[in-house]
Amino acid sequence: MSSDFLRDFSMDFDRWRHGMRGAFFVMLRQPARAIAAYRESLRADPDHLGTLRTLGWLEAQRENWPAAEPLLRRVIERMPEDAHGWFNLGFVCDRAGEDEAALAALRRATELDPNNDRAWYGMGLIYARNGRHREAAEALTEAGRLQPLNNLAWYALGMAWQHCNEPEKVATVIEHTWVHDPLTARRLIRDCDRGDYAHRLDAYP
Repeated sequence: MSSDFLRDFSMDFDRWRHGMRGAFFVMLRQPARAIAAYRESLRADPDHLGTLRTLGWLEAQRENWPAAEPLLRRVIERMPEDAHGWFNLGFVCDRAGEDEAALAALRRATELDPNNDRAWYGMGLIYARNGRHREAAEALTEAGRLQPLNNLAWYALGMAWQHCNEPEKVATVIEHTWVHDPLTARRLIRDCDRGDYAHRLDAYP
């Protein structure tokens, strides 16, 4: 039996052993111990995709964005066509306050999977936060198209069109949300100061 085989077997066993411990601690809801075990697993096999993903998820769960980001970047380095991996990276960068990095990752997620409504929604919110309201409206239009009942996306879209001085498009959003969620429609009417819809504020539904 060659020494290379024994070394590879030992590495695989160590990764598996520590990975099982990590999974056990996840089940027990002990994230710190789970992370420590998965870190040991990663030391045994630094390129193992499943371990990188799990560690990135665990660090994101405890909002340790600086630790989660490099792990998720290593995932997409190995799987650059993975739309979900790009979305995860975009989410973490957004939470870390890295708007341009988040936009780049979420944009790539939508290029790989144009039906990723969460990526479109995330992009829209980041654009709006940075005063790029027309770009926000474009992204949120896609989010609303993919998720017609996501009233948070429709509200954000209405506000984006309001900032773009597009009253007719705001009206279209109000009419849509009135059907699905009158409370959101009323909020949009108030926040956009739409006096022409004042009669709706006390209307049923």
